[in-house]
Amino acid sequence: MALRSAGSGKVSRDAVHHPLFARFYARISVNAETRMGMGGLRDRLLAGLSGRVIEIGAGNGLNFAHYPSAVSEVVAIEPERLLRKLAVESALRAGVPVDVVPGAAEALPVKSEAFDAVVLSLVLCSVRDVPRALGEVRRVLRPGGVVRFFEHGLGGGPAMHFTQRALDRTVWPLVSGGCHLSREPVAALRAAGFEIGPYRQVMMPEQGPVLPSSYCVLGTAWRPQLSE
Repeated sequence: MALRSAGSGKVSRDAVHHPLFARFYARISVNAETRMGMGGLRDRLLAGLSGRVIEIGAGNGLNFAHYPSAVSEVVAIEPERLLRKLAVESALRAGVPVDVVPGAAEALPVKSEAFDAVVLSLVLCSVRDVPRALGEVRRVLRPGGVVRFFEHGLGGGPAMHFTQRALDRTVWPLVSGGCHLSREPVAALRAAGFEIGPYRQVMMPEQGPVLPSSYCVLGTAWRPQLSE
């Protein structure tokens, strides 16, 4: 595994500590696999991947069962202790080799240009510093490597935008493990220097009430072939 010492970017072993939210997330995410169609979305998110993959913010590891057999290794970064423990249990049941590692998105404990693909799944909403985290994604991904992303963010009309931003300024990050509703993942990836490929808007749940957290995007981006 292509690990490195953290150096000047060192973060604590448990860089994120949200034990109550972690327990809540662990329960609802399992239910969402079938009731909200998340299992099918994970298949689409990961289809066609191969080689070495780093998954950032792996949560309780529900993506692991959906990686195709062409993936030779997954390094799964998870900063929250309880979710990381659950991810280790999920890794034992995975059909591909998965190594679960503590760390934060803003200081990934791996070597540069070591991976063929990066997976971002409902993580950019909660990182403390999105540009720095995406700078790390660019660093660890080989030139021409792919980013697969499934993220939620700003959506709907003016009234929904107002609601999302108001929640972000008040209670939502406090009760949702640092999550923000009004971030714009595609724009953030583009600003970080990635080439944006096909993407589509997805509502979660696909059938049911429209919530401030419902607006999602599923897509692909690439690190340009030539490093700048």
